[in-house]
Amino acid sequence: QVPLVESGGGLVQAGGSLRLSCVAAGISFSIDAMGWYRQAPGKQRDFVAVFTSGGSTNLADSVKGRFTISRDNAKNTVYLQMNSLKPEDTGVYYCNAQGFRPYRYNYWGQGTQVTVSS
Repeated sequence: QVPLVESGGGLVQAGGSLRLSCVAAGISFSIDAMGWYRQAPGKQRDFVAVFTSGGSTNLADSVKGRFTISRDNAKNTVYLQMNSLKPEDTGVYYCNAQGFRPYRYNYWGQGTQVTVSS
């Protein structure tokens, strides 16, 4: 299993900002899609944002206008800038790397906790 190393989670007040980072250590090829999912307590894991190697991005409606995803392809690193955080953004944020070249893969990070207090 290729490790995805996440960092940047923490506790912040509503309206604050956090920046998450995820690096795909040990991968020498360009990852097709890197992104973020989150899981609130007692709920399923939901899509947050994705950035493809071709430069396309997509964000969940609930975070549009507040979150920005960016990527450094050369470093196989993806970032999630989260602004205007709300209590409902609280959860464990998981980094994801998936694609089909040179083989089919779908990797997950260990997760980083984001807690937004009201």
